Amino acid sequence: MSEQAASGPLRGIKVIEVAAWAAGPMAGGILADWGADVIKIEPLDGDPYRALNIQPGRRPEGLINHNFFVANRNKRSVAIDLKNQHGLKLAYDLIARADVFLTNVRRQALERLKLHYTHLHAMFPRLIYCHLTGYGIEGPDVDRPAYDIGAFFARAGVGATLLTEEAEPLMRTGAFGDYYTAFAAASGVCAALVGRQTTGEGQLVSTSLLRTGAFCVSHSFNQMMFGYPPSGQRSRTQSFNPMISCYRDANRKWFYLLGLQGDRIWPAVCRSIGRPELEKDPRYDSLSARAKNAAELMALLDQEFAKRPLAQWAEIFDREGVWWSPVQNVQEAMKDPQMRAAGAFAKINTPEGEREIVPAPVDFSRTPWNIRSCSPELGQHTEEVLLEMGYSWEDLAQFKEQGAIG
Repeated sequence: MSEQAASGPLRGIKVIEVAAWAAGPMAGGILADWGADVIKIEPLDGDPYRALNIQPGRRPEGLINHNFFVANRNKRSVAIDLKNQHGLKLAYDLIARADVFLTNVRRQALERLKLHYTHLHAMFPRLIYCHLTGYGIEGPDVDRPAYDIGAFFARAGVGATLLTEEAEPLMRTGAFGDYYTAFAAASGVCAALVGRQTTGEGQLVSTSLLRTGAFCVSHSFNQMMFGYPPSGQRSRTQSFNPMISCYRDANRKWFYLLGLQGDRIWPAVCRSIGRPELEKDPRYDSLSARAKNAAELMALLDQEFAKRPLAQWAEIFDREGVWWSPVQNVQEAMKDPQMRAAGAFAKINTPEGEREIVPAPVDFSRTPWNIRSCSPELGQHTEEVLLEMGYSWEDLAQFKEQGAIG
């Protein structure tokens, strides 16, 4: 399978990735989409994400976790034992040629390997060092193990903002917080590369699942910090603005009214349901009145909206100027023509044929990104990369004898 040439605003940037699971590798995948040459250093038995939920404890040939496949697109894989002194020297040689070092390995392991920021910055002052963590780089829990369901979804408050207090915690979709954090990391790397053009020096770029989670629900945090009760954790009928709430059609299909400016949309809603007299009804004729009588008004609207299927309401809403949106599951969203028109899906060639994936949600008009190749096999590019560095075949044979490479 032939590979396309790199394009994108990061073409010419070299990234060395020492990362596993989801957040770190996805950050590398985004940078690779944007044109960077991302070399993934894997242990000799591979990133454990390769075989997650396939055959636990084994890495069978020909099987690959599709989430690993997506996160590691466009990269080159070299298999190096970083615990081997010769392997670590090879890693240093790779990093010396790089613009960015990207990792989500915990601090203690990085310190043991002498791959922590202070050590690498002293050796390579121009290097941008990006560290993704669970809980940050300071504080009592910096070394606590973390996945996104713990640090992002549970501890940062994200999950709770999606539920009422009585509801059970959700088992959310995989890598929910990892991908937010990966995007934050990729953005930080780009900013640091711009900064280096001025200062000539690299710096530490850090982000965490915990902090990214807090940012995602910062609307609620900010409300509390300004002395107001947090948003969320209310039942549907406790809404203070029934014009921005969810309702069901005749087929019990959910949709949202998007009347953030409730007074603006209220007359259009009255026209849509064929009840123009409600516009001036003193129970509902202002934001404060609708808030006071929200449960009663929502019950009325529930009855009206249950009379027609959403396809009919869509025509009526659009005609009357009601802002609205369907509530779609993933299967429905995949069939939504606007999702495709907006660039939500991209094609990737795989050994099994062409597939679609969801790329990072950013486009560039003058330097378009591209997906050039699928995820690499473990160590697929070890020899290629080392030969590019000037090592000979004899050197490679010696490295294998020393146990430095796979």
